Amino acid sequence: MFESLSERLESAFKQLKGEGRITEINVASTLKEIRRALVEADVQYKIAKEFTDRVKEKALGAKVLQAISPGQLMVKLVQDELTALMGGQAAQLSLEKKPSVILIVGLQGSGKTTFSAKLAYYLRNKLHKSPLLVAADIYRPAAIEQLKILAEQVQVPVFSETSLSAVDIARQAVTEAKNRGYQVVIIDTAGRLAIDEDMMQEVAQIKAAVDPEEILFVADAMTGQDAVNTAKAFHDRLSFTGVVLTKLDGDTRGGAALSIKYTIQKPIKFVSTGEKPDTLDVFYPDRMAQRILGMGDIVSLVEKAQEQYDAEVAKRLEKKIRKNQFDLNDFKEQLVQIRKMGNLKDLLAMIPGMGKQIKNLDLNDEAFKGIEAIINSMTPQERANPDIINGSRRKRIAMGSGRNIQEVNQFLKQFEQMRQMMKMMNKMGGFNPLQVRKN
Repeated sequence: MFESLSERLESAFKQLKGEGRITEINVASTLKEIRRALVEADVQYKIAKEFTDRVKEKALGAKVLQAISPGQLMVKLVQDELTALMGGQAAQLSLEKKPSVILIVGLQGSGKTTFSAKLAYYLRNKLHKSPLLVAADIYRPAAIEQLKILAEQVQVPVFSETSLSAVDIARQAVTEAKNRGYQVVIIDTAGRLAIDEDMMQEVAQIKAAVDPEEILFVADAMTGQDAVNTAKAFHDRLSFTGVVLTKLDGDTRGGAALSIKYTIQKPIKFVSTGEKPDTLDVFYPDRMAQRILGMGDIVSLVEKAQEQYDAEVAKRLEKKIRKNQFDLNDFKEQLVQIRKMGNLKDLLAMIPGMGKQIKNLDLNDEAFKGIEAIINSMTPQERANPDIINGSRRKRIAMGSGRNIQEVNQFLKQFEQMRQMMKMMNKMGGFNPLQVRKN
């Protein structure tokens, strides 16, 4: 995500490296490269020009502190402007009505149905609301069945009626929600391959029938500026309340994320980065700006870790580490927790300075599966006491896990090194995983 843009911006900032002060000449040269980087990221030239003009005005009007180099100042100014361009602050859902109705709109293939299920999961698990999904896409083959399958995965009920019009389905679903006490109604509407009058008219009629509190436009981030243009057409007709960017884990140049708030004057409320139900995140403009500039996003990383945090597991783990009893059962349990947090490469990219380091590394969950296979091929006694694993046991474990003996040896060596490090930490004053949570 945004790798190309990040590299181009980093290259632009290097032009100020070694400069003792900000001048009109070195600022102009740097901003020219920044403008090119934005345009190549599929940001409209007009937006890119206004962006760099604002940065230039602030840069030339700034008195550089002794502790800050011109390069550092430029990074800070660009970060502030990127944050402002993408909306400044995170935008929350409005859920005041009973029930609150959320209308999901967008083109076919943008990810509306998958997002609808993810939103239901988010509302149920993070906001503790009771959602009802509504299958109002009566045109696309298997659309209703797809929503039902996704709804079953997130354990949320679906309202569907194949004999009714989309407008009547939406209207009856709201009545059903009122009668059965559902707090939020999520209506998954039909899309088309391109904007057409029939689609727009139907969605406008659904809006008039159910008076939604939120209308969320779902845009495929990989389509770049096309997503912005489509968003404008939908907004002119429906006046939606927010944008959702899907497929941000794909090969996206970032133009949609950078341009859509400026063009439509409506906030990006969510970003989606995968197929799993829990891969939906609130959009934080300041955090995204940091990631674009290679600063990582440690706050989001900590939040993801805390979502998977289990106080009892942590307490048990702390006790075992203090007694130097950390074994392979504990290690496997921690692997499971990490996998729940999401894609490994995306997680590492949130650590400041790591994005560039892991750019060309092929990191995926398959690496975890190999380690888990090795551990699963051990006996309970071997997992509890790895020291007893001799040469013959290693051969058996390698055969059972489908790995070679070198991989088994390497894993056991790394595990032992980790245990030694934990012992050292205990001697230096102790290790307390609970302390991270408390702070």
